[in-house]
Amino acid sequence: MSEPRVTVVVASKDRLRALARSLPRHPRPVILVDNGSTDGTAGFVRKHFPDVQVVEAGENLGAPARNVGVRLAETPYVAFADDDSWWAPGALGRAADVLDAHPRLAVLGARVLVGPEERLDPVSELMAHSPLGTEPDLPGPSVLGFLACGAVVRREAFLEAGGFDDVIFFFGEEERLAVDLAARGWGLAYVDEVVAHHHPSPSRDLRGRQVLAARNSVLTAVLRRPWRVVARRLLAALRRGPTGWEGLRTAVPRLPRALAARRALPPAVERDRRLLERAGD
Repeated sequence: MSEPRVTVVVASKDRLRALARSLPRHPRPVILVDNGSTDGTAGFVRKHFPDVQVVEAGENLGAPARNVGVRLAETPYVAFADDDSWWAPGALGRAADVLDAHPRLAVLGARVLVGPEERLDPVSELMAHSPLGTEPDLPGPSVLGFLACGAVVRREAFLEAGGFDDVIFFFGEEERLAVDLAARGWGLAYVDEVVAHHHPSPSRDLRGRQVLAARNSVLTAVLRRPWRVVARRLLAALRRGPTGWEGLRTAVPRLPRALAARRALPPAVERDRRLLERAGD
């Protein structure tokens, strides 16, 4: 039997029921990083899924919990999954073949199908029609963003770029990592034939996510974008109303760390990012 090439890394907090549905669908190996759950997640998974490696973070690390799983993975590639998502049968084998054949590819963005009706996720549709075109050494349209629950990464490249960061913490964490990978010369591409499924809970906190979106849009710009982009995102948050105002308020305590880590993108990467924004990304 051949050695596995892809490890599935799941980060979760207090989503035991969702994990009970999704974990059986993941090809092994699987690493679950538990973000300080209080619903018995770690014990449940150890009892019912003994072949899943469970790591208890002891607190909520946010998106950087995935970094823990990537560091522990012993395969060249890592596929991320949320507690309410999974990869289609055979998808990760296809992804590994694509990554093997394209050594500059750091992130493979998959086609994400949402819910039982399998609607194409709007982000997948944007990636499929990326105005950046397809580079000769990449397997699909070039992108500068991705959905974490529909991404397979090259472990070496992910760790080289620092993984996800705790300034952003959670929600929209992909943008900063994507531009940092591109700044290092790595490629990111959408590959339509690799499929992931996402069944988000209808009870999600929509307002909370809108606050996080406003906060993290500004913080990401502070980390990597020109000041004029920061100003545009500040203005957009102000125009958003109460959720935008709350997002800006919660961004303030994180600004010192964002400023300390601030650095400019290479001109070509900044140009591509602006092109995507003009196209509606």
